[in-house]
Amino acid sequence: MDGFEAQPGVGDAGPCRVILPERNPAPVVFTSAHSGRAYTAELLSGVRLGSLSLRRSEDCFVDELFAAAPGHGAALVAANFPRAFCDANREPWELDPGMFNEQLPDWVNTTSPRVSAGLGTIARVVASGEPIYGGKLSFLEAERRIAAYWQPFHDALRLVVEEIKARWGYCLLIDCHSMPSNAQGTRVNGRSADFVLGDLHGAACSPRVTRLVEAFLCGRGFLVRRNDPYAGGYITKHYGRPAHDVHVLQIEIARRLYMDEKVIERSPGFAGMQQSMTDLIALVTREARRMVG
Repeated sequence: MDGFEAQPGVGDAGPCRVILPERNPAPVVFTSAHSGRAYTAELLSGVRLGSLSLRRSEDCFVDELFAAAPGHGAALVAANFPRAFCDANREPWELDPGMFNEQLPDWVNTTSPRVSAGLGTIARVVASGEPIYGGKLSFLEAERRIAAYWQPFHDALRLVVEEIKARWGYCLLIDCHSMPSNAQGTRVNGRSADFVLGDLHGAACSPRVTRLVEAFLCGRGFLVRRNDPYAGGYITKHYGRPAHDVHVLQIEIARRLYMDEKVIERSPGFAGMQQSMTDLIALVTREARRMVG
């Protein structure tokens, strides 16, 4: 489709990519659930918005920022499908009844704060608040998307986590996202935060891991907040089980640090941010090996 940037070979790659460590494996997996940009003609059917409006819902290029993970011993699981059409960081059935041309089953979650904001598993609006569709969807379409996109992503991620846990007795999952530079609630003393770390206020991840990442970022001169306004989404809540030695830390990166948000392009700061994230990957994987060594 004109105006959309498709990933090379993404149409043949399935709903997500799982890239396993190349050498010296570590008990770590990085995820990028919102950087997919395979806008197929099927998904675009009934959409009333242009490419820039849709793409502002992406965590643009986050998968590229963390692309070095397999080279440092960590797995990388990244969605190929766009967040605007199916959100893997939601429960499987968070749906807005106003979007559909029929009554939804009683077991569907229609009352979550995310649904109320128009950002359920099938989003009603993009990040700017504009409606995505010109008409109503069928529940059959929601079932199709969840089966074709949401479920394979989580099947793949669950398998990676289980295999790491079986091998090491421990798994650290770093859930990677980006945030608009004008995101509400991210200012500290008049300055917008560069990163927000979410560990569900300590319920999803060891404080040792959160402190390690926070200290690294602060040491690079970044302004970091914890859990406010992003404490963690479905991935953090569902997989984070410190009592069972599975830890999840969500990372939100301000987009102004590495991209031009108006035109959805990498900025001159992209290479530097990618290098910083590569250095963070090296630190996290090294420390994770020590934790289980």
